[in-house]
Amino acid sequence: MIDVTDTGDPRDHGQRKPSAVAPPLAQPVPKPAAHRAAVADLQAAYAAIPPGSPVRLAKRTSNLFRFTGSAGTRAGTAAGSSARTGSSARTGAPTRATAPGLDVSAFGHVLSVDPQSRTAVTGGMTTYEDLADATLRHGLMPLVVPQLKTITIGGAVTGLGIESTSLRSGMPHESVIEMEILTGDGRVVTAAAGNEHDALYRGFPNSYGTLGYALSLTIELEPVTPYVHLRHFRFGSPEACMEAVATIAADGSYQGHRADFTDGTAFSLDEMYLTVGSFCEVAPWLSDYTRERVYYQSIRGPHEDFLTIRDYLWRWDTDWFWCSRPFGVQRPVIRRLWPRKYRRSDVYRKLVALDRRYGLSATMNARRGVPQHEDVIQDVEIPVERGAEFLRSFAAQVGMNPVWMCPLRLRGDQSWPLYPLQPHQAYVNFGFWGTVPLPPGRANGYHNRLVEELVTALGGHKGLYSTSFYSEEDFWALYNGKAFAALKSEYDAAGRLAGLYDKCVRGQ
Repeated sequence: MIDVTDTGDPRDHGQRKPSAVAPPLAQPVPKPAAHRAAVADLQAAYAAIPPGSPVRLAKRTSNLFRFTGSAGTRAGTAAGSSARTGSSARTGAPTRATAPGLDVSAFGHVLSVDPQSRTAVTGGMTTYEDLADATLRHGLMPLVVPQLKTITIGGAVTGLGIESTSLRSGMPHESVIEMEILTGDGRVVTAAAGNEHDALYRGFPNSYGTLGYALSLTIELEPVTPYVHLRHFRFGSPEACMEAVATIAADGSYQGHRADFTDGTAFSLDEMYLTVGSFCEVAPWLSDYTRERVYYQSIRGPHEDFLTIRDYLWRWDTDWFWCSRPFGVQRPVIRRLWPRKYRRSDVYRKLVALDRRYGLSATMNARRGVPQHEDVIQDVEIPVERGAEFLRSFAAQVGMNPVWMCPLRLRGDQSWPLYPLQPHQAYVNFGFWGTVPLPPGRANGYHNRLVEELVTALGGHKGLYSTSFYSEEDFWALYNGKAFAALKSEYDAAGRLAGLYDKCVRGQ
């Protein structure tokens, strides 16, 4: 028997209208004694760092693409390169990259899951892989689960996350009920909607650790079914594809298929797909893309598929979307030899970081006479009405494919200050990650600046996890410099943590 229709109570599977903000808890969930002790230890370690010294977290993994010495770092230092920490690069004093990091390993665990209230309390450094495993045991999942296993929940909230539930459930920070934050001035505060730290609660998303660090978060969960039924719809033009996104945003379904999950893949301007997934209780077959088959290649056909809920959540991670190609992992012989446990996005990123550190690819390409390439690794949000225009301009000016497409819309009626998307407006996140040959006479940063100019012209916003080239004036106009300055003054007046422009553009 095949279940391909709505299952169970539709209020439990995405048909309810999400609340404007996460509902407050009747009573805060008490934290375990071990967590409270870890908070006190971290607060003491932070206080022990001498004033003016760099501050960083000692984390096992990272999904940022602002490497030390990268193109964005170099380009962003031309005007006013002195950091808040002074001329450390010239004097040999520690930089953020070399300074001893705060040990935050104690905050990498799920503290509790409550099936009755559909909430979880989790450490800020907990990966979504661990968080999803803990909640799936109760038939629940976070409302938005970013697509890579080692993204941490604290990182997704302070740095913005997104996935295929974002058209109906917004972004990860919108399902946070409260956050325990170590602020830049050394306090530990609880920020929640409507309490005395409401401004920090709303301003923490897109602050990238420049206001403080999330030590624990209480989040909403939603019920799941064992399987997800996928249908891949093909479109022959960007206009037709964006029209379909607008239909899904309005109706919550497409051609009779409920849209609990929606994302897409553009292989070219005349071959693009929207993948619409719905929860289902039974499945006639199950695909497994952790073995020989590659998920993104399957999107081209057949048009229908079934995955377990866990395999669906991590469908992109095995091959880091399509970015495992340079490592040869998609070639059948190499794939069979490459252990499955190492077919993960964090493994590939470590290899990229190693290559960046030692310049292996650059040296080999120079010896072979390969023209200089520029890294173009970005995620941008564009209003759906301008999405087709973006795709056509991007194809003409950058020419990279595939491109990931992920529709989103804020849950509530308010914008979030440091990433001011408009309420009720449907957007499409376009993600593109790779290298592009530089035209003769063009310097590194050429294509990234084109992208930034295009995004601004179309009324969109760009995520800050990778290289940026904005002038300081343009940056603060786009990311609400007035609101950031007020928060910085309130929670890090001495500037112990880097400023947002310094960190995301200057690379400090």
